[in-house]
Parts: sequence; C-alpha cells; structure tokens
Amino acid sequence: MRSFIFNIAYWSVSGVYAIVCAALALFPGRTVLMHGLRSYSRATLHLMRWICGIKVEVRGTPPKDQPVVIGAKHQSWGDGIVMMAKCGDVNFVCGDHMLKFPLIGWVLKRCGAIVLSNQGGTAARESLMDGIVRSQGEGRPRPVLIYPEGHLTPVGTGMRYRSGVWHMARALERPIIPVATNLGQCWPQQKWSKFKGTAVIEFLQPIMPGDDRDLALATLERRVETRSRQLEAEFAPRHKASQGDTVSTTDEARICA
Repeated sequence: MRSFIFNIAYWSVSGVYAIVCAALALFPGRTVLMHGLRSYSRATLHLMRWICGIKVEVRGTPPKDQPVVIGAKHQSWGDGIVMMAKCGDVNFVCGDHMLKFPLIGWVLKRCGAIVLSNQGGTAARESLMDGIVRSQGEGRPRPVLIYPEGHLTPVGTGMRYRSGVWHMARALERPIIPVATNLGQCWPQQKWSKFKGTAVIEFLQPIMPGDDRDLALATLERRVETRSRQLEAEFAPRHKASQGDTVSTTDEARICA
C-alpha cells in the first residue's frame, strides 16, 4: 500500500514540478531553474522518508561547488534525485531516454545537462565533447555527475565502466569522485515496489584520471563496486525481502510494499 501511495504522490509531484521548472527555464541563466530542480529533489526525498520510510544517509563529503567529475553507481531511478539533493548545483550526464517525458527536454537544455544517445557510438561521443566544451565555458565550475555504467543495474551486479568519465575528467582537468550506493535495495531500478530502510550514498577518495585510461577506469570500478557490495551486505535482510526470499517476521515488518 505504501508503495502505491508513494508512486501516486511521486508522479503527481513530478508532473507539477515539470510544469513549474519549464516555466522557471524561461528566466535568463540557470540559477532560478536549478533552485526549482533542487526543490523537486528535496521534495522527493521527503516523500521517500515520510511515506516509505526510506532514510538517505550520506557518508563522506559531497563535493558541493567543486570542479570535479562524480562517477557514481547507478542502481535506481532515484539516484540522480538523491545526488542533486545532496550535491547542490550539479550538472549531469543523462541518456536521451529522458527526452520522452513531456517538458523534460526543454528543462534539460536550459540547465545545461549533457544528453547522450543510449545507443553509444559517434552521436554519443559528439554529445559528450559538446558537453565538455560547454562545461569549460561555465563561469563558475560545478560538479558533473556521470554514471559510468550507462545503464541501471540490479543490486549485486555491475556493468563494464565506459570511458566517458575518463575523457571528461581528462579534458576538464578534474579529479573523479567515486560514489558507492545501496539505494537499489530500497528503490530497485525502475520498479513499482519500494522498501523501508537506509539508503547510503558514500563519496570515496578521489582518483586523478592520468594518462592511463584503462587503469583509471579499473580503479574507479573496483572502488565503486567493492564498496557498493559492502553497503548491500550491510542491509542484506532488506534486499532478501525485496527479492521475495523467506525472511523473519521482524524483517517482513520492514517491507514498505
């Protein structure tokens, strides 16, 4: 029941904010629009906490207003929302699937987001380079958020880390901040069901991209995936419950579905 209530509330709030942010995008610059987007992300976190009992815990130091590239684990539709709520004025790299939502394309363009083709290839590389050039031209540097896997992954799994995060960090001369998470245990991918618990996002030690692309990507992948597995193990009973395994009465009472 709580999942049903949350999803109705979330999509209703999202629809209202889509209209509001589309209107805010008419203002010159992105300052007013970013205030609207961060208000939306904070409102969603409140819904997660109040309706589903999902507490978001931050470990490490969010790189607010710092010229870094954030290379984060991607387990949940809520990942970007949580990161925007915790990292301030963050730019982000997203897939072109986001353009299918009404008004979103206009908002993404106005806030300076870097939209890549989910199919990869030449178009994606050109979009990435265009985003790098625009990021270099911004008066005040801000963190750039990118999901190196390129796709949502189920809890306990991972995909090959793509080289876009390295190219961006090298071109912008910025360190990469790895981010691990277990948010997928509470909000699995794009699934309807949500589960009560603590969702952690943890900012790890920075990585200088260097000249060796493969080494930098391997280091990033190892740090993010290792720490994400550790966070998942920390909250393993909830994950087992979300997969329908047999759990104790105490664990079952924690499920928000």
